[in-house]
Amino acid sequence: MNNQLPVDLLRLLTARLERLSADSHWARRASGLRGNLLKVLEEIDSGQEVAADRVDLLIERGFEILGHAAQEIPDLEAAFKKGRP
Repeated sequence: MNNQLPVDLLRLLTARLERLSADSHWARRASGLRGNLLKVLEEIDSGQEVAADRVDLLIERGFEILGHAAQEIPDLEAAFKKGRP
């Protein structure tokens, strides 16, 4: 089943989670999830069988954390409209 796993997506999520600001409330959670993603990627790379359900859960959680972290980013356009540079 490993040939059907979205390895590229796992790698992309891992990289994006790593880039979260340390000031982000979600950075700590992202760090733990990133560790799990790296473990799964190591298992896949070494040819071990990885359950698709496990991968799906990690992907889902990764997008949740990225979504929450994105909501913390200030809306610069709205700030400029209010006169705050």
